Amino acid sequence: MTTRRQFLTLVGAALAQALPPRASAQTWPAKPIRAVIPFAAGSSIDVVGRIVLDRLSTQLGKPIVVENRGGAGGTIGTAVAAQADADGYTILLQASAHSAAPAVYPHIAYDPVHDFSAVVPFGTIPNVTVVSPAKGFKALPEFVAAAKAGSFTYASAGVGSATHWAAERLRLSAGFQALHVPFKGGLDGLTEVMAGRVDFYCVGVSAALPFIREGKLTALAVSTPKRSSALPDVPTTIESGYPDSDYNFWMGILVPTGTPHDIVERLRDETQKALAYQGVAEKLTPQGLEPMPLAPAAFDALIRKEIDSNIALVKAAGLKFN
Repeated sequence: MTTRRQFLTLVGAALAQALPPRASAQTWPAKPIRAVIPFAAGSSIDVVGRIVLDRLSTQLGKPIVVENRGGAGGTIGTAVAAQADADGYTILLQASAHSAAPAVYPHIAYDPVHDFSAVVPFGTIPNVTVVSPAKGFKALPEFVAAAKAGSFTYASAGVGSATHWAAERLRLSAGFQALHVPFKGGLDGLTEVMAGRVDFYCVGVSAALPFIREGKLTALAVSTPKRSSALPDVPTTIESGYPDSDYNFWMGILVPTGTPHDIVERLRDETQKALAYQGVAEKLTPQGLEPMPLAPAAFDALIRKEIDSNIALVKAAGLKFN
């Protein structure tokens, strides 16, 4: 006759077999990984992310399937990732728009801090203020003078995106008004600026560089404390006379909170190896990517700090977002 203890042991064993095994770094990845990019193809995070993911996939021995979910300043795709299982098979490639979202969208469907864990930053990319050559501007002060005298428009990859935030910081520092024209993706905005239908765009260097080199866009300034190695002849917005106009445009990998720690550590280690790989470094250098070495805890702390500063900036400037 089966004793009560034996019965409970048998039931426990049966339940253990029925439950899916918890993922661990030793067995992960056992299937393809989904990488959600909450911006359109051709955006800076998409360009840089695909370079890194291609090598990362090779190292891990499994495909990484990119899913572009653009719109609403990156919040649509990020909400999708927030709902995913925390098992290491969904990763989020985000940028500094992640820490701007609460200031712009106070009722977003996820919590940028509590619903995600930062894994590793790829680095920072300068935003560059570009205009159509047909506009005739050669320097940022000349452009600002015209903006103050006229009625200008500026493009972005969506409300709350890094391109939006960089333009707002420049506009507030320089003291001119401009109408925000958000697009679903970065390439749409570039097309409209090149055509002269939108006046300017503060876009990531990696997205704008090919068009700058082809003479289809004029670069007026970069929004970093020091000049970009990708555009060494282009001054910074601060150099051009506009204090507090710089913007830290980082990008990197996050995962849903609860993803096993050992998987997070392996993902971080493998991504760092991918970033250091010669073939990847050679592709990223022309994109203007600057190193940003941060441990996961420090990366999380940066996001929390930026969220607070962005909310404070919106309140102090009296910005209104619909």
